[in-house]
Amino acid sequence: MRTALAPFRHRPFRLLVAGRATNMIGNGVAPIALAFAVLGITGSVTQLGLVVAVRTLFNVVFLLFGGVLADRLPRSLVLVGSSALSALSQGAAATLVLTHQATIPRLLVLSALNGTFAAFALPASSALLPQTIPADERQQGNALNRMAANTAMIAGGALGGLVVAGVGPGWGLAIDATTFALAGVLFACVRVASSAGAPTARTTPAGGKPGLLHELREGWQEFASRRWVWSIVLGFGFLNAAFSGAIQVLGPSIAKASFGSGGWGLVLSSETVGLVVGGVIGLRLRPRRLLLVGTACMAADMLLPSALAFGMPLPVLIGCGLLAGACVEQFAIAWETSLQQEIPEDRLARVYSYDALGSFAIIPVAQAAVGPLSSALGVRATLLCAAGTALVCTAGMVAVPEVRALRVRRPEETATETESVTAVTA
Repeated sequence: MRTALAPFRHRPFRLLVAGRATNMIGNGVAPIALAFAVLGITGSVTQLGLVVAVRTLFNVVFLLFGGVLADRLPRSLVLVGSSALSALSQGAAATLVLTHQATIPRLLVLSALNGTFAAFALPASSALLPQTIPADERQQGNALNRMAANTAMIAGGALGGLVVAGVGPGWGLAIDATTFALAGVLFACVRVASSAGAPTARTTPAGGKPGLLHELREGWQEFASRRWVWSIVLGFGFLNAAFSGAIQVLGPSIAKASFGSGGWGLVLSSETVGLVVGGVIGLRLRPRRLLLVGTACMAADMLLPSALAFGMPLPVLIGCGLLAGACVEQFAIAWETSLQQEIPEDRLARVYSYDALGSFAIIPVAQAAVGPLSSALGVRATLLCAAGTALVCTAGMVAVPEVRALRVRRPEETATETESVTAVTA
């Protein structure tokens, strides 16, 4: 266990994990609060889909710019700015809901702003983590980081259900705004030493600074040159779209008509509990073909949509969420570790941004279309289509030879990669 907890020796890692966990408390509350705020205004699943979709759309549009910025500037600085702006946008949404001034157009604008600000945080935080710990501690570091974040999501999801049911969705959005502000303070304290792979002032062969298009092209070359990377991102584009439409849009509608917002909060929290359990497994499980094992586990994404489709009772839904979360976490740890091992650090944020772009690009379409689609096909058929998509996508990703062949480097192999910890430790 001492080896598993080794990344916590490094102060920048502790601060980064604490900031991410603080954010995740709010992120656990926000989807429940926003969903029931919109349903309280209109009662329309289609309108809810539009509000959720516009945030995702703007997030996707600005992801590439976020990746370039995170490879140019200190990544902790990018996180501070993103957190501050996100706190303002969610604070405005909370104020509108609490004062009964919220309308769908206003929530659409604020959702777009929040999605834009979040686009700069994802590549920055993902690329900052390997700067805070040695290379041979990355798998444990990724597992611990995700365990902390997922534990916070459990608290946030449960808190969100209780707050929405008890005092209303406006206070849930206010909690989210507060956590963004607190996370920004923690990110401001992260200090890492510069290294050969850290973001630096780059120049072109002509001696000038590279432009935006040059840096985007450089990141694209790094992304597209590895078939295992783009094939998994392609598969996740469809898998995430199907899952988000089923769970983020149809799920709250089903919950409202049956077991309510408190029950839905428990379902979402159960999946996050599963993620924490999966993180514990990931600390101990050290398969040589880590990416193959993790990718195969994604078939579990079919469980919750299938259970919703057949009207399973709340305890069954909670069990499905728990098992699915534990399986999905194996992929998340494997993916983070594989990218950090194989991608040069000074291009890592841009590769993360292309990863997120491809993985999230069609989510807004699914979120906006799932309401009309369920009206045409029926809710059960739509949910079963989502479950089938998870199976097909998983099979396609596992079939890629490079996914099956990629191996994790052992400590003796990574010793030549770096001889010093890039983080400033305390």
